[in-house]
Amino acid sequence: MISLYLPLLVTFVIAAVVAAAMFLLGHFVGRRKANAEKQMPFECGNDTEGAKGSRPSVKFYLTAILFIVFDIEVVFIYPWATLSQGLGWVGFGSMGAFIAALLVALVYCWKKGALEWDS
Repeated sequence: MISLYLPLLVTFVIAAVVAAAMFLLGHFVGRRKANAEKQMPFECGNDTEGAKGSRPSVKFYLTAILFIVFDIEVVFIYPWATLSQGLGWVGFGSMGAFIAALLVALVYCWKKGALEWDS
């Protein structure tokens, strides 16, 4: 039984060792000289304007969460699409209900204005 999971374990160990090595090399070898230029706020290649300590709007977080929620549907739809012929009408109906629930959620978000950037 362990022979089935040994390659996966080796892959995780190698990934952990590589990640730890990169982190430690960056920490010990990298330069850490702070100057006034490095300490200035930086946003998208431009100097920040307005309040320096202001928090971003909740709309940014809401958009990110909506993207994640609606992007996860692909994780469920892709396996269904590859096996759709073998699932029959039951599989078709369950995926139809899933997509209908997603459409209801999308319409709800749309009506609430969660997809508007200007407001």
